[in-house]
Amino acid sequence: MGSKNKLRRFRENETFANVFQPSRPDLVDGEYKMKGQWNKTFFKNDNPLILELGCGKGEYTVGLAKRYPNKNFIGIDIKGARFWRGAKTAIEENLPNAAFLRTQIELVEYAFAKNEIDEIWITFPDPQIKYKRTKHRMTNTAFLKRYKTILKPDGVVNLKTDSEFMHGYTLGLLHGEGHEVLYANHDVYRQEGSPEEVTGIQTFYENQYLEKNKPITYIRFKIKDF
Repeated sequence: MGSKNKLRRFRENETFANVFQPSRPDLVDGEYKMKGQWNKTFFKNDNPLILELGCGKGEYTVGLAKRYPNKNFIGIDIKGARFWRGAKTAIEENLPNAAFLRTQIELVEYAFAKNEIDEIWITFPDPQIKYKRTKHRMTNTAFLKRYKTILKPDGVVNLKTDSEFMHGYTLGLLHGEGHEVLYANHDVYRQEGSPEEVTGIQTFYENQYLEKNKPITYIRFKIKDF
């Protein structure tokens, strides 16, 4: 993507009512104005609040928002030029239950209050295979602790990935730490019984993986108390 295109998207994001772009100091140095207030201030209802972490172009956030009009969805990514597409689509298609937040996933505890979130989706994250990158792996123990803080006591996490490494690593960690695995499938399109929202929504990259016959994996789990 050219720099002109990126700048245009950044400028357009600033005009979208469904896009929030707090600075790091906004989040870390004080109480962020939206923390604990997302449903009351933006969505203006008490519906379940669901996050997509590392939302990319926002296809899953938009797809879920269309499918579940009685739930609220926030796509989170540090790359605003990327989720611009999802934010614009949500406006064009009049989806009041979809919003986007530009921040690092490491800062979710600063953007959301304790027990504010009902569910989390992690879709096609970078598996961070190299050992030096494990601290950035989005299902490591440090991240699970962050998610547990903002999730309601019965909240769940969904991991959908094309990485067999990420799938295996996460399953091993979940079992090893005593978390509750509700469902696991290492090839959702070839095995019966896959949840409909897992196979019914496909991202741009997911379609590319499927064309190459790459298995898509899925885990649904609850995080224990730490």
